[in-house]
Amino acid sequence: RIGSAIFRHLLRDRGPNETHAVVRKEKIMAKDTRPKEEVTFDAFAQLDIRTGTIVEAGPLKGARVPAYRLKVDFGPVIGIKQSSAQITDLYSPEGLIGEQVLGVVNFPPMYIAGWRSEVLVLGVYTEQGVVLIAPKQKTDNGMILG
Repeated sequence: RIGSAIFRHLLRDRGPNETHAVVRKEKIMAKDTRPKEEVTFDAFAQLDIRTGTIVEAGPLKGARVPAYRLKVDFGPVIGIKQSSAQITDLYSPEGLIGEQVLGVVNFPPMYIAGWRSEVLVLGVYTEQGVVLIAPKQKTDNGMILG
């Protein structure tokens, strides 16, 4: 395909970090921004979305796309859960510690580069990278979005 040939040409003289940044930007720009099909409130209510605080963050070694491994404290009911997040464009591991986020805590676990990801930390895609979703005011960990 012509687009693929041009894309490979653009990446030819880039280092690995630049290449990943270009690939991520291409994926973000290619995302379908059309509205999705309607869902019922009951379908939405099945998602368990809660506030949590990042207590540990570091590089996720072996990931195909640069990512961090996170440990997030979702309070006494849910506890500390692990997640992987492709948020390296806008965040450093040190800057993430103590940050409050929203996460889906009832998805089944996935293994990413050997890391058990137990929750989906929520964010929005921008041209600069993924921006994490957080409550406007500090809340207790484990508060339910509703």
